[in-house]
Amino acid sequence: MTDKFEKEPADAPSNGTAGTATAVPAEAIRAIPVRHYGRWISAVVVVAVLAALVFSFSQGDVRWATVPEKLFDHSILTGMWHTILISVLSMLMGLLLGVLFAVMRLSKNPVTGGVAWLYIWFFRGTPVYVQLLIWFNLALIFPVLNLGPIYKNNMVDVMTPFVAALLGLGLNEGAYMAEIVRAGIQSVDEGQTEASHALGMKQGQTMRRVVLPQAMRVIIPPSGNEFINMLKTSSLVVAVQYQDLLRSAQDIAASSFATMEMFFVASIWYLALTSVFSVGQYYLERRFARGSLRSLPLTPWQKIKANLSTLRRPEVAR
Repeated sequence: MTDKFEKEPADAPSNGTAGTATAVPAEAIRAIPVRHYGRWISAVVVVAVLAALVFSFSQGDVRWATVPEKLFDHSILTGMWHTILISVLSMLMGLLLGVLFAVMRLSKNPVTGGVAWLYIWFFRGTPVYVQLLIWFNLALIFPVLNLGPIYKNNMVDVMTPFVAALLGLGLNEGAYMAEIVRAGIQSVDEGQTEASHALGMKQGQTMRRVVLPQAMRVIIPPSGNEFINMLKTSSLVVAVQYQDLLRSAQDIAASSFATMEMFFVASIWYLALTSVFSVGQYYLERRFARGSLRSLPLTPWQKIKANLSTLRRPEVAR
């Protein structure tokens, strides 16, 4: 037989009833939020530095009225369109070449693998500025482009500034994209390839239907960064006399003597272009991240709302 005993707390007052205890209410807890004074101090310092920079530029010898006046100039807008065009076409060319040479690099054929390695080694090892100059001055060593019965013409007529810019940027980008695509392909588990072969798929079908769709999650982020970089690298095409955004700004500066002002105009448009395409890159990455993450990352608007909510002082819990 087991006896059950109820122990009465020692500090509980007795009300004269045996075997019962009076419950003591728990003390209310006040939660006081921690104040982060360091955050406010660092914010004040950063704002002060930015204000000093703005004030110093406002006191400089700059005709600020010229910047908004020339911002939407016809020549500037035409140059911006040319910048977008050459950047998009060069990136597409680089992407296609990247996929091709990445597959060649991973091939078990030593010839195709060696050619792919040589291509990547050469175009990654030489500056893109030098490559642009080589293409633009190709007529010095090949005065005539002779493809036999297919095509024949003077090289100076073939190698226009647009063609030289496209070849210089596109071939250079293809070498970097080949390494990005190769890394994405190798990130896919080999079991996926073995399973597709077991289902009767050929090597090409496996690459198109199984490997590349899964590799896109790894390929997209660095590819987006490469395109953002392409928008800025395209300014080097002034070396081959292509009328891009920077060249248009320089032409206006030469006639109006507003050199720094036109450089500011070009910088504003470059910032606008990279910002727009960065947002597009973010949503593209977010789309390909579906299925691989438990929860998708916050959108820029959701991040802004979350940051604004943190600025409110939390209520004290009583």
